[in-house]
Amino acid sequence: MLQQRTLKTLTRAVGVGLHSGQRVELTLRPAQPDTGIVFRRTDLPVPVDIPVSAQAVTDTRLASTISNGDAKVHTVEHLMSACAGLGLDNLYVDITAEEVPILDGSSASFVFLLQSAGIQLQDAPRRFLKVLRPVEVREGEGDNLKWVRLEPYDGYKLRFEIDFDHRVVSSTGQSVEFDLGRGNYARDIARARTFGFTRDVEMMRANGLSLGGGLDNAIVMDDYRVLNAEGLRYDDEFVKHKMLDAMGDLYLLGKPMLASYSAFRSGHALNNKLLRALLAQPDSFEITTFEDEKKAPAGFARLAPAW
Repeated sequence: MLQQRTLKTLTRAVGVGLHSGQRVELTLRPAQPDTGIVFRRTDLPVPVDIPVSAQAVTDTRLASTISNGDAKVHTVEHLMSACAGLGLDNLYVDITAEEVPILDGSSASFVFLLQSAGIQLQDAPRRFLKVLRPVEVREGEGDNLKWVRLEPYDGYKLRFEIDFDHRVVSSTGQSVEFDLGRGNYARDIARARTFGFTRDVEMMRANGLSLGGGLDNAIVMDDYRVLNAEGLRYDDEFVKHKMLDAMGDLYLLGKPMLASYSAFRSGHALNNKLLRALLAQPDSFEITTFEDEKKAPAGFARLAPAW
């Protein structure tokens, strides 16, 4: 049986929210089989649980926000991406503010935290959402066109293409493909940082956003160059970060997928619309398990390698 996974022990981190600038403490704890990933706002008078789901996403401006109506948590996508890359099914995320800490702007710090705690197999089958027929969402036309698509695939593969009219971004790779069965998430995707432009950062701060952002947790560019002294971590770091985000957005489904995902200029909003379109068509998917883990697609049966 291909088993569900949680942490062996709890682990903690302290940081600031990218947009709020608030100090926040994060505690990642093991959870029982079939719990899923649950964010818990421990700073409220009565702690509030927010289980992840496509329907829990209530805001997609600049980041993915989940809410249960009583409380919300912003910027969940980097942590969710790390959980997707490492194959974690069940986890409690205790948080002392309304935004997940940005840490270094990628998911690498979350990968390190999760792997440091250790990954534990559980006595319950992993349940996969298997895409049976194509589902697509398109918006805009011409230069404003963007789209995102899911297609049947025996495994989990993603392809992402960006189109930024900026000399620095244009000089790097703007499309990337990652197959969980052949690649290594921690090595190939996790270190890609969020990015922004000085002119946008100034405008956002004037509107009370990006208060915790800086050169230590984002790639920052002016009109001509990357301002970070160390440069880029990957030759195609910009598009890899968009893929990192997409993996986190899609894992808000609450289950790992068996599908091929492809996107052109997509973002948090379109990724969530894709999940909702998928769930609105029950004949487009089925839930499946693997009693014999040897029959599972490559990349799902093995535990994530140590950091």
